[in-house]
Amino acid sequence: MCGITGLYHLETPKPVDPARIERMCAAMAHRGPDGQGVWTAPGVGLGHLRLSIIDLAGSPQPMASSDGRAMLVFNGEIYNYRELREELRGFGAEFRTDGDSEVILAAWQKWGPACVARLHGMFAFAIYDLTERTLFLARDRLGVKPLFYAPLSDGSVAFASELKGLLANPLLRREIDPLAIEDYMTWGYVPDHRSILAGVHKLPAGHTLLLRHGRPLPQPVQYWDVSFAERRQGRASDLEAELLHLLRQAVTSRMTADVPLGAFLSGGVDSSAVVALMAEASNAPVKTCTIGFDVAALDETGYAQQVATRFATEHRARQVSPDDFDHVDRLAAMFDEPFADASALPTWRVCQLARESVTVALSGDGADEAFAGYRRHKFQHAEDRLRGIVPQAWRGPVLGGLGAAYPKADWAPRSLRAKTTLLSLAGTSEAGYARAVAILPPELRQGLYSPEFLKLRGDYRAEQPFEAVMRGAQARSGLDRAQYADLKFWLPGDILTKVDRTSMAVSLEAREPLLDHRLIEFAAALPEGLRTRRGEGKWLLKKTMQRYLPDEVLYRPKQGFVLPMAQWFRGPLASSARTIGSSAALARTGWFDAKRLGAIAEDHISGRADHGRLLWQLVMLDKSLSALIA
Repeated sequence: MCGITGLYHLETPKPVDPARIERMCAAMAHRGPDGQGVWTAPGVGLGHLRLSIIDLAGSPQPMASSDGRAMLVFNGEIYNYRELREELRGFGAEFRTDGDSEVILAAWQKWGPACVARLHGMFAFAIYDLTERTLFLARDRLGVKPLFYAPLSDGSVAFASELKGLLANPLLRREIDPLAIEDYMTWGYVPDHRSILAGVHKLPAGHTLLLRHGRPLPQPVQYWDVSFAERRQGRASDLEAELLHLLRQAVTSRMTADVPLGAFLSGGVDSSAVVALMAEASNAPVKTCTIGFDVAALDETGYAQQVATRFATEHRARQVSPDDFDHVDRLAAMFDEPFADASALPTWRVCQLARESVTVALSGDGADEAFAGYRRHKFQHAEDRLRGIVPQAWRGPVLGGLGAAYPKADWAPRSLRAKTTLLSLAGTSEAGYARAVAILPPELRQGLYSPEFLKLRGDYRAEQPFEAVMRGAQARSGLDRAQYADLKFWLPGDILTKVDRTSMAVSLEAREPLLDHRLIEFAAALPEGLRTRRGEGKWLLKKTMQRYLPDEVLYRPKQGFVLPMAQWFRGPLASSARTIGSSAALARTGWFDAKRLGAIAEDHISGRADHGRLLWQLVMLDKSLSALIA
């Protein structure tokens, strides 16, 4: 795991100052404490930060190809690099190292841009071809590894693993994109189709970008997508056997490392499944770790300990206390962009704990998206059946009117929230699912914004690109489209961003075996009844893991990995809540109704309402803006 950065002149191949690349690297030093390298040539500069995982001393970067034609900087891991190396040797390739970086270069020499289809793993890399004078950027299929890029005023394009790498370049404009504020207030993060800074782009997951001198900045090219259009045939027992094979393959391929390796263990289905398969494949006890809370309703350490005992792991646990609100500033700085996923702080804490004993940790991320494990998938499945029975011409005016008049009940389980259900059923399948995923629906956002911001926002709504993703899916049903949107929109923008930034903040490599693209493709082709059945999500995955895990782990209610925010904003963070409407950064934008924010804070502190999540969202936005527009 590493950090990469660079500059490339699209027009005149001006000299690149190595010191500028070094400064961009220095801003991301946490991503690679084991080494740094810089290479420059007319019109191009590449920088690399190394966290040594494989071939600890033999693969320094930037790395030149065997024929000297290409230079590489690479962040990630290629899990099939050994098989690829043998295949490429058959074509005459020679290798000087034992790592995966040189395999990427040899694959580029053999297949050019098409090499990405051969790579199994998580990656973001840049290859400069000295003969063609082109720069090739690539990001892995699911977006596990990030890559930002931006055109600069001197005609160059800068790229980096994190936004802070670009921010270290003095030519980068720091102009906030107001539409990113609308996105953030809707989802709690800035999705990959946008950046908090105008003019900054994120290379989409499963895409490449080929830059050429003398040509304008091109659009990214997609090389991979997941299809829900097909349905696997056969007996459930046969599909179960195939799933187990794919799970074992995904886990064991990610256990290759020349440094200590372990796993996150929450005690939920997904991380427990990963630990079970690691224990099966390992001759030594698996190192596991978990984070608990001093709020009983949020604590899962008992389940984690049960799994750890079952598989005789070397288990460590640590509790997060309310005092952790002192780290809010540090947490905001990890993300650069505003990021309000409440599980980010405990995720950072579990990464810190893991880093005390390992350099690589496997996680259970991805199974909910792939196998329909979220409660919202169950509701989407049921609501789409009703939409198919009741015509839109009736649903829209009747259910929409009832939903608008019905009182809010955010405190209740969703199945009892008639307002949410009625408004969801009143619209299209896509609009209903967007409402289910959003933190703030459009009518609530409208009341927070100032008249000035509403003019800037115009006709744009954050739900529009989300719904477009659903409509563009290769899919058969509303559940298919919902899962597709989760994989393409929610997963890279929220879940994988959270894990990448919090793990790399402590120089830990996190690997997600349940996001092996072959496993994702298999899950997408499962009949709906093998994904969700009788209200149970991840049905086939749970059935497959029954041979390893007890029912009290497999079938217990899903718990969130979140913070006691409501309590914090009525206690130690009450003063922060009261001043949010007048805080320097938010007030300076003029984009929010200060009186409305103040009333929200007082209603929460007094206990008249629960606005803990919204207040957290506003605090994290304020801290991010303070750093960006300082």
